[in-house]
Amino acid sequence: MSFSVLQGFTKSLAMTVLSEIGDKTFFAAAILAMRHPRRLVLAGCLSALILMTILSALLGWAAPNLISRQLTHHVATLLFFGFGLWTLWEGFTGDGEAEDLAGVEAELDAAMKSKTGTDSKGSKVDDDLKKQRRPMLTQFFSPILLKAFSITFFGEWGDKSQIATIGLAADENPFGVVLGGILGQALCTTAAVLGGKSLASQISERMVALSGGVLFLIFGMQSFLSTGS
Repeated sequence: MSFSVLQGFTKSLAMTVLSEIGDKTFFAAAILAMRHPRRLVLAGCLSALILMTILSALLGWAAPNLISRQLTHHVATLLFFGFGLWTLWEGFTGDGEAEDLAGVEAELDAAMKSKTGTDSKGSKVDDDLKKQRRPMLTQFFSPILLKAFSITFFGEWGDKSQIATIGLAADENPFGVVLGGILGQALCTTAAVLGGKSLASQISERMVALSGGVLFLIFGMQSFLSTGS
């Protein structure tokens, strides 16, 4: 493994772990795993995160080919510093992980009740018709897997960790970024699914945010110091 791949791998792994632990999608995976088969939840969440990591890395890899590499490097440096300060601010001013966990659980409960209320109004004939007309994906994949996939994918889209992955792939070896990101996502998602709500409620989101903020600032400083090299 070359040094550039190793550097991209280690940076991506560290950033992913500190960004995803205590994240909204982490809590969602933990709660879903308490209500549905763990293997389906893990498969849905992890496949969404892997796809998001690959798409983000591709965007970051393409950026230097669309604009100058020097400008891309400067933008990535600013992103690291900006996300570092933002994450530190969240860590110092956040209301704590309990409210986030409760908020995610409330959103999932509301969505479940809404779907249940709609489905209960139909008759058996309506149910049979719905099964015949259901989307093609649900005929090949479990609805639980698709639910976990969609909640995770759209929850991560435009998230701070996705934008940071784009910036990291633009500044580091994208192959290493993908490998580190996938390993980090696998570790965090597996921990959320196996640990469930009990593990999620014990995580100190403030400490994770402060650690993540410091890490982003370190990345930003390294990127800044390498500008002249």
